[in-house]
Amino acid sequence: MTADVVLPRDLVNERLDTTPEAMAEGNTRKNLVGSAKAASLGFNAHAANTVAAAFLATGQDAAQVVEGANAITTMDAREAGLYASVSLAALELGTVGGGTGLATQGEALEILGLGGGGDPPGANADAFAEVIATGALAGELSLVAAFCSRHLASAHEELGR
Repeated sequence: MTADVVLPRDLVNERLDTTPEAMAEGNTRKNLVGSAKAASLGFNAHAANTVAAAFLATGQDAAQVVEGANAITTMDAREAGLYASVSLAALELGTVGGGTGLATQGEALEILGLGGGGDPPGANADAFAEVIATGALAGELSLVAAFCSRHLASAHEELGR
């Protein structure tokens, strides 16, 4: 599953407090080169956080978080702004059976409008995968922006994390 976006240059400057060029370079250094040097299975900032949260909230098999978070994040500075993409290679999930039948987890899927198989069957699982990929992309943008704007350490300090 892949999610991508083009963020206008002014939005990157004003809301993320950085530039598309800095984001692209920061992503290359941290997510691509850094992950390669660390012998990571995925090349991303923290897709596992989004995948794990969504899996636990909706009754997915938590053992599949490792495969689900095997993602590659790319960012490219363009004249219009920042192109960003996250591709999750093996996002195994379901909206029927297993832990989705637990009351709270089933309710979480219902809140998303994705409980049950959907029409055609499997449509809700496909849509749920899109939700997770979009959330993962938002997280990747946020973390890389914090890193590039030099706000990452101060945010952790401020929030006591």
